[in-house]
Amino acid sequence: MSDRPEVPVEDRRAVEARLGRPAQAWFRVVVRRASGEPVVIENAPHLDDGTPLPTLYWLVDPPLVEAVSRVEAAGGVHRYEDLVSATDLAATHARYAARRDARVRRVDAPRPSGGVGGTRTGVKCLHAHLANYLAGDDDPVGALVAAEVGATALRRRAVAGEPVAVIDCGSNSTRLLVTDGEGRALVRDMRITRLAAGVDAAGRLAPDARARTMHVLAQYRERFVAAGAHQGLVVATSAVRDASNAEQFVEEAAAVTGLRVRVLSGREEAGLSYRGAVAGLEPGGAPPLVVDVGGGSTELALTWEGEFHWASLQLGCVRVTERVTGTGVLDEATRRAARRLVDDTLRTELTDPAWAAAVGQVQVVGLAGTAATLAQLQAGLRDYRREDVHHQRVGTADVAAWLDRLAAETPAQRLAHAGMAPGREDVLVAGLVVLHAILERFAAPDVLTSEDDILDGAAAWLRSDASTGPDLAR
Repeated sequence: MSDRPEVPVEDRRAVEARLGRPAQAWFRVVVRRASGEPVVIENAPHLDDGTPLPTLYWLVDPPLVEAVSRVEAAGGVHRYEDLVSATDLAATHARYAARRDARVRRVDAPRPSGGVGGTRTGVKCLHAHLANYLAGDDDPVGALVAAEVGATALRRRAVAGEPVAVIDCGSNSTRLLVTDGEGRALVRDMRITRLAAGVDAAGRLAPDARARTMHVLAQYRERFVAAGAHQGLVVATSAVRDASNAEQFVEEAAAVTGLRVRVLSGREEAGLSYRGAVAGLEPGGAPPLVVDVGGGSTELALTWEGEFHWASLQLGCVRVTERVTGTGVLDEATRRAARRLVDDTLRTELTDPAWAAAVGQVQVVGLAGTAATLAQLQAGLRDYRREDVHHQRVGTADVAAWLDRLAAETPAQRLAHAGMAPGREDVLVAGLVVLHAILERFAAPDVLTSEDDILDGAAAWLRSDASTGPDLAR
């Protein structure tokens, strides 16, 4: 047990008071109420004396223990066993056993066996199933029990200490992040899928755009499973949010990845982008204004005088390309029209006094493909390396210079520049129009590019304790 951290004194006291006896094995609290009180603990697979302990997750919240006992007394075990499929139940037992086996440290004692609550088949203990569900597993019995006893809101978003996969189905690209249980990145990948192609005009996701994205999602599933992640989240943003066939996309993505799929609101998108971007910033600087120029929309997020402000603008690089600029050389009239669209949108959408107060006072932090490609172009990097792009400053004058240069070129000419990412050459100019207008709107001398973004924010949200609340944005 020496390789496990010490149990905090307050946690030990609280849990032992609930057990009515001293703890006989190492444990840690994995689910709490908002007040900090323990709800579920994770046990070591052996007691201190070497006795196998099959129950990995233990329910220790007195009101819930009592409520579940009443459900069991009313025949709940057999009722719930009849409500779930044998296949799903067997998979739950297998996941449970695998998690417990992975935590075994002792080689001098018999190994624990069985699935949830120590049973190999069927349902034995509703308390154990509820604990397993609240700890983050997709336990079908636990989900039903949680709904009956009113505990669903206590559930963790992911199983503590295990890898998580996050996929961002953006308007222009589909990206993957896999982190270990401590938040360290194991896998990052990005593919241009152009999911938003035609959405602005048709109001629907096109069949070929969906097919491209599903093909990449299938490949990503192989990658995150190989990295040891069996839990996570798929987030979909502007393209899906604006599409009339969003529900169909969600169903397809869930089937292909095996993960939960969530279509983010504009506020959630801005909030997760903000959370990811600011985590790695040096403290003490100007307040960060996080600007995520995506394919279908641009999100702005700012904490000003202790209050979170956000805006989701219909100004993504794909959307502005389709509406105004086209993909080729921009003449002066077209460029003025694009800038007028951006300026008009900023004027009508950013009406909160905080946006005006922030002018000249913030550090603009640029996320996503427009900012990353800009940093690569500025540095002349033919091969992408995260460390060469992350947290690089590009002056507002340099943004304008790149906009002038690229606007006068064809996509093929743009692609010849060192640093131009294939798949960006036809939409980057529109993205730079948006970014440059925002820099001038806030009188910012430069943009700090960041490779920490919505993926990192979503992964952090998944790893966070349920006691932080259900709001993705903060």
